[in-house]
Amino acid sequence: MKISCNEIKPGMLIEHKNDLWEVLKTQHVKPGKGGAFNQVEMKSVNKSTKLNERFRSSDTIEKASVDEINFNYLYEDDLEYYFIDKKTFEQINIKKNLVGEKGKLLTENLEIKISFYNEKPISIELPNQINCKIETTDVALKGQTVSSSYKPATLNNGINIQVPPFIESGDEIVVDTRTIEYVKKI
Repeated sequence: MKISCNEIKPGMLIEHKNDLWEVLKTQHVKPGKGGAFNQVEMKSVNKSTKLNERFRSSDTIEKASVDEINFNYLYEDDLEYYFIDKKTFEQINIKKNLVGEKGKLLTENLEIKISFYNEKPISIELPNQINCKIETTDVALKGQTVSSSYKPATLNNGINIQVPPFIESGDEIVVDTRTIEYVKKI
């Protein structure tokens, strides 16, 4: 589907230079002299390379048609994660390097969205927030009551994050899956 280059937004997938690109940042610029343009920072989905491209307002670009299907996480092995579609009971496996750090946040039966491009999985989207348990954390030092003083903690899945001083080992917290940051204590 062709769209105007002014409609490009972060998170969008576009086809450009015979590759699939995820838009990271956009900036609309209208210089005093010459035509307006859209400065777009993109990352290749297939090659993991970055590209800064300048599109004129009059240009059009192909927006990638991506199918999103809900799956539930099953299990993992050394190389891949395995998911199942609850409607069709179709099972799919995705390489660990495609999922990345978010794979550590997967728990059994967690419902996620998998994006497909030309029937090939390209990315997974976790729920915005999930519950995790604190495995270990430092003891809060007395007198460190400044609101911005966070301390390191390790979650039960091995991820290291920063938490407020009142959080202790064994506490359950909510983690934002997009930024992998502390949200609140349960």
